[in-house]
Amino acid sequence: MPAATGDEVLRFAQDDRVESAVPDTALVNSDLQSALDEARQAYAARNPKSFARHQESCEAMPGGNTRTTLHNSPFPLTVVRGEGCRLWDADGHEYIDVLGEYTAGIYGHSHPVIRAAIDRALNHGWNYGGRNANEAKLAKLVADRMPSIDLVRFTNSGTEGNVMALAGARVYAQRMGRTAATKVMVFHGGYHGGVLYFVSGGSPVNMPYEYIVAPYNDIEGTRALFSKHGGEIFAVLLEPMQGSHGCLPGDLDFLRMVREETRSHGITMIFDEVMTSRLAPGGLQEKTGVIPDMTTLGKYIGGGMSFGAFGGRRDIMELFDPTKPDHLPHAGTFNNNALTMAAGAAGYGEVYTPAAAQELNDRGEKIRQRLNAICQREKVAFQFSGIGSMMTAHATSRPIRTAADIASGSQDAKELFFFDMMAAGIWIARRGFVALNIMIGDAEGDRFVAAVEEFVTARKALLQAK
Repeated sequence: MPAATGDEVLRFAQDDRVESAVPDTALVNSDLQSALDEARQAYAARNPKSFARHQESCEAMPGGNTRTTLHNSPFPLTVVRGEGCRLWDADGHEYIDVLGEYTAGIYGHSHPVIRAAIDRALNHGWNYGGRNANEAKLAKLVADRMPSIDLVRFTNSGTEGNVMALAGARVYAQRMGRTAATKVMVFHGGYHGGVLYFVSGGSPVNMPYEYIVAPYNDIEGTRALFSKHGGEIFAVLLEPMQGSHGCLPGDLDFLRMVREETRSHGITMIFDEVMTSRLAPGGLQEKTGVIPDMTTLGKYIGGGMSFGAFGGRRDIMELFDPTKPDHLPHAGTFNNNALTMAAGAAGYGEVYTPAAAQELNDRGEKIRQRLNAICQREKVAFQFSGIGSMMTAHATSRPIRTAADIASGSQDAKELFFFDMMAAGIWIARRGFVALNIMIGDAEGDRFVAAVEEFVTARKALLQAK
């Protein structure tokens, strides 16, 4: 839907029929589309300053946007402040942040330990053009925590980490004599960054590799592709739980099969744990016991700063060793920038310890169980999938195991959920995605659960299985 015009927003604001995004159950419109229209109108009426900011941004950015994920109609809200686990928008509304910057904001906002580390770094300058004291410290923390990583290199985003991991895996295959291996196996629903996007069948801006797109969680279908193309594949890139596709966990037998097939064909198996590394002290690879050859990281490990990484087995990563005559180049002005290295070493080393990781993910499991119990009690076609502190809402009663299960859900119902959560003071992704941060306590968790319960009961007539 295009952004709302000034006249439309004025009309929304003047529509005195709209009093709440979640009316009493007796007043709920039986037509889902009408209910969604009313929710959009109420949203626009509540947020005139964000609309004005959106109009201003459209003067210099296409659609007022520089990050597609954050767009929503009729316009996105403008955040002006964050503190602890709360955010405030331009119109003064306060929200409990359960989105957690799509997993990157695991520390909440302005965590004192990380803030102190950044302040110390700022006091010593931040553009060195040289090594700094924190990069080796952070690298050692990562290598000690992640089972697959002997050596690691830093980048500026998870996207960049995946790009470099694939580049390294391709050269590794060539040097191992697998010169016919020119293809990458990925999975339908996979998201590995803006140039490695397979959520809706691919993207025109994807990197120009030859891709074999396999069905996620389909053992026989994927095994058949290995049988047919095994000699042509130099890397398999997958998430042990697909994040952007709806927190779709990989079945353990499926992940084990991929590990067996890649090993038998000499293919480099790469786990994209940019999101999922937060789900256990050593990532989902530790939790599942399925250990890849390489792992890509990002998001929270940089302490909330721009961060990415790729690492893995010593023999693969030594391709990037600049002391060797045939090494691969990997430059990047901000790979070891002083602020990220300082924030990352403090956050990953002092705050998100293995004990903190266990505590946060236990809290997430309990919250998701409470949410699903409410949905089951009310007998609605609504549920939450995920692992630990990551979850996604789905407007379907089908168990979430495959892309088809996710596709069966009502997108209008999910969008209505988004608007109702925003009206209730819960900051959430438009696609229903949740990533809890460590600053969320029992009171905030209870408020989130209560808001979902209000949505489910008030909108019950609209959340029936088709």
